[in-house]
Amino acid sequence: MNIYGIGIDVVEVERIASSMDEFGDRFADRVFTTAEREYCDRQKRPEIHYAARFAAKEAVAKAFGTGIGKDLAWLDMEIRRRPSGEPEVYLTGDGAKFADDIKVAQIKISLTHAQHYAAANAVVLVE
Repeated sequence: MNIYGIGIDVVEVERIASSMDEFGDRFADRVFTTAEREYCDRQKRPEIHYAARFAAKEAVAKAFGTGIGKDLAWLDMEIRRRPSGEPEVYLTGDGAKFADDIKVAQIKISLTHAQHYAAANAVVLVE
């Protein structure tokens, strides 16, 4: 396997919380899948978990070198937790097609958050 790209993103938790307050479901429906919303809403401080997933999606888009747009939309990416607690990226739609086209073997991500910030990094590995 070879590294196709790496990405990193840092998000202010308050920025995501503010967007959720101001735009409500319109923002959340545009950026997060139903499963992501269900997971985040079950947490003690949902805004931290939303911010970490937002950062992860940005980091993945940077690792792909596409940004968020035609080849990779917000809802093409779902940030999940494996039973071990390790985060993983699940791709659908145009994002899955793009990943297939460039022969992605694996996407590794790492999330972290504190009171005011959430961050994520991503590494895209190809065959």
